[in-house]
Amino acid sequence: MTQSPHDEPTASSPKELREQVEQTREELGHTVEALAAKTNVKARAQQKKAEVKQQAAAKAGELKVKAAQTAAQVQELRIPDPVKDKAASVAGQARAQAAQATHLLQEKAPEPVRQKTAQGAQMARDNRGLLLTAAGVGVLVWLAYRRTRKG
Repeated sequence: MTQSPHDEPTASSPKELREQVEQTREELGHTVEALAAKTNVKARAQQKKAEVKQQAAAKAGELKVKAAQTAAQVQELRIPDPVKDKAASVAGQARAQAAQATHLLQEKAPEPVRQKTAQGAQMARDNRGLLLTAAGVGVLVWLAYRRTRKG
């Protein structure tokens, strides 16, 4: 329950009264600052953005470390040459099909679709390391799964 100002102890001297006034001003100032911070949506959004960005950077760092560890484990597996050759062949076929798809897209797709596709491709190029890391982790999970099923 709140107290009315009349219930507060009165100051016995002008100095005490000034101190009480100063303390009340300070408390009021803190309250106003807190309320202003809560109503400043733009600042709160920027703060949240910075937090999320920091978390994403930390997670990306963790993934890079895991990818390096996984790459070292994959190198220890000594993948047979026929598997490597098949992977290179499949990669070549995928590149050829991607080139054909790009050509068809440029010929037949409407302009908005081409723009969105270009944006997606740019994002993929910008995040190439993360995509390669995710693909590497996927391959390692698949290899580990196959290994446990055979063993």
